Amino acid sequence: MSEILQRLSAHRLVPVVVLDDAAHAAGLADALVAGGLPVAEVTFRTAAAPDAIRAMADRGDVLVGAGTVLTPAQVDQAVAAGASFVVSPGTSRAVVERCQEHGVLALPGAVTASEVMAALELGVTTVKFFPAGTSGGAPAIAALAAPFGDVGFVPTGGVGPGNLHEYLAIPSVRAVGGSWMVPRDLVRAGELTAVKDLTAAAVALAAA
Repeated sequence: MSEILQRLSAHRLVPVVVLDDAAHAAGLADALVAGGLPVAEVTFRTAAAPDAIRAMADRGDVLVGAGTVLTPAQVDQAVAAGASFVVSPGTSRAVVERCQEHGVLALPGAVTASEVMAALELGVTTVKFFPAGTSGGAPAIAALAAPFGDVGFVPTGGVGPGNLHEYLAIPSVRAVGGSWMVPRDLVRAGELTAVKDLTAAAVALAAA
C-alpha cells in the first residue's frame, strides 16, 4: 500500500475518470500514457466502472484505482477488476476495513478534524479532501496539517489549472485529483488526441 501511495505522490496528479462505456477505457489509457500521466481513478458512477478498471489494469502500464466507492461490495468489485487503490467521498469503517482485508490502499474522504481523526483510528494515513473547493480549499488543508502533521491529503473537487499550485505548494498534499484533463464529453466522443494534449499540459503545469 505504501508503494502505491509513493507512486501517486510521484505523479502528483490523479485523473478522475467517468466512463460511460468500458470500450473507451483502452483509448483513454493510451491518451494518459502518451500524455505522461499513467494514472486513473475510475469512478463507480457508471455501471461500466468494473470492466473499465479491468481493461486499464490488465495493460500493466497504468496505475488504476476505483473512485466513488461507497460499499464493501464495490470494494470487492474494484479489487477483482484489478484496482490498486480505492477512493471514497467520505470515511466508512466498512469500506476501509474491506480495503485492508484485500491489502489495497484506501483513500477515504475527510474534510474536518473529526473526520481526519476517524480515519486515523482506522489506520489511514492519507485522506481524500473532498469536495475541496467548497470545503475551504487549500487554506483549510493547511490549517488541518498543523495538528495532523503526519496526515497526507489528496484534494479533489473544484481543483483545476487555476488553483492547482495552491494545493501542490502544501507539503502534506500528496497528489491532487481532478477531471479537467479527462473531460467526460471528450472521452465519450473519442477525442483522445485532445485528452492527451490536456494531460500533457496538466503534467507540465504540475511540474512548473
